[in-house]
Amino acid sequence: MWGWFPWRRTAVRRRVVVNLEDKAFAGILWAKRGPLLVLKDAVLMQHGAADTPMDGEVLVERSKVDFIQVLAGG
Repeated sequence: MWGWFPWRRTAVRRRVVVNLEDKAFAGILWAKRGPLLVLKDAVLMQHGAADTPMDGEVLVERSKVDFIQVLAGG
Protein backbone atom coordinates (compact mmCIF):
# COMPACT_ATOMS: atom_id res chain seq x y z
CA MET A 1 0.00 0.00 0.00
CA TRP A 2 2.79 2.46 0.79
CA GLY A 3 4.99 1.82 -2.24
CA TRP A 4 6.12 4.72 -4.39
CA PHE A 5 3.28 7.20 -4.92
CA PRO A 6 3.76 10.58 -6.63
CA TRP A 7 1.44 12.30 -4.11
CA ARG A 8 3.91 11.70 -1.28
CA ARG A 9 6.42 14.05 -2.82
CA THR A 10 3.80 16.72 -3.52
CA ALA A 11 2.18 16.37 -0.07
CA VAL A 12 5.40 16.91 1.90
CA ARG A 13 5.60 20.42 3.37
CA ARG A 14 1.90 20.96 2.78
CA ARG A 15 -0.97 21.22 5.25
CA VAL A 16 -2.74 17.87 5.59
CA VAL A 17 -5.23 15.97 7.71
CA VAL A 18 -3.99 12.51 8.66
CA ASN A 19 -7.02 10.35 9.45
CA LEU A 20 -6.69 7.44 11.86
CA GLU A 21 -9.37 5.02 13.07
CA ASP A 22 -10.54 7.10 16.05
CA LYS A 23 -8.90 10.49 15.60
CA ALA A 24 -7.14 12.76 13.13
CA PHE A 25 -4.20 15.12 13.14
CA ALA A 26 -4.13 18.33 11.11
CA GLY A 27 -0.72 19.84 10.49
CA ILE A 28 2.16 20.25 8.07
CA LEU A 29 3.46 16.95 6.71
CA TRP A 30 7.12 17.66 7.29
CA ALA A 31 8.82 14.36 6.46
CA LYS A 32 8.53 10.62 6.05
CA ARG A 33 11.09 8.76 8.16
CA GLY A 34 10.89 5.02 7.59
CA PRO A 35 7.54 3.84 8.97
CA LEU A 36 6.72 7.27 10.46
CA LEU A 37 5.14 10.47 9.21
CA VAL A 38 6.37 13.66 10.88
CA LEU A 39 3.85 16.47 11.40
CA LYS A 40 4.67 19.98 12.59
CA ASP A 41 2.26 22.64 13.84
CA ALA A 42 -0.19 19.80 14.53
CA VAL A 43 -3.62 19.75 16.12
CA LEU A 44 -5.34 16.63 17.50
CA MET A 45 -8.93 16.37 16.27
CA GLN A 46 -11.29 13.95 18.03
CA HIS A 47 -15.01 13.52 17.45
CA GLY A 48 -17.00 15.35 20.10
CA ALA A 49 -14.00 17.10 21.65
CA ALA A 50 -12.29 20.44 21.13
CA ASP A 51 -9.19 20.47 18.92
CA THR A 52 -6.01 20.15 20.97
CA PRO A 53 -2.81 21.91 19.80
CA MET A 54 0.22 19.60 20.03
CA ASP A 55 3.67 20.76 21.16
CA GLY A 56 6.70 19.80 19.10
CA GLU A 57 6.57 17.24 16.31
CA VAL A 58 3.92 14.54 16.08
CA LEU A 59 5.00 11.12 14.82
CA VAL A 60 2.34 8.91 13.25
CA GLU A 61 2.90 5.28 12.26
CA ARG A 62 2.03 4.97 8.57
CA SER A 63 0.49 1.54 9.18
CA LYS A 64 -2.14 3.22 11.41
CA VAL A 65 -3.19 5.80 8.76
CA ASP A 66 -6.58 5.28 7.09
CA PHE A 67 -6.11 8.11 4.60
CA ILE A 68 -4.49 11.54 4.19
CA GLN A 69 -6.20 14.67 2.94
CA VAL A 70 -4.03 17.39 1.35
CA LEU A 71 -5.75 20.70 2.06
CA ALA A 72 -6.26 23.22 -0.71
CA GLY A 73 -3.93 26.17 -0.47
CA GLY A 74 -1.98 24.35 2.23
